[in-house]
Amino acid sequence: MGRDFYVLAYDMSNDRRRAKISKIMESVGERVQGSVFEAYLTAQELEKLLQRVGKVLKKEEDSLRIYFLCEACRPKIRLVGQSHLCSPPGVRVI
Repeated sequence: MGRDFYVLAYDMSNDRRRAKISKIMESVGERVQGSVFEAYLTAQELEKLLQRVGKVLKKEEDSLRIYFLCEACRPKIRLVGQSHLCSPPGVRVI
């Protein structure tokens, strides 16, 4: 089962919910900025993530953005400054 590359960004209006969402995101991806994560997820992992987030996020106050980036798009990502892309699962950069 293949994994796809996603950029996940959230904005929470409440500190307690923000902390909970942060923990959820840390369990599936790599933090690349304060509330922005990169992750390789299967369709089932993405659905499970959405279920977990749905129990915390208040739709009328908070937001979660999920950007899918295809394999052809990933090499086109431009990084400036002290940054790196998270590595695909099973690949270790030393």
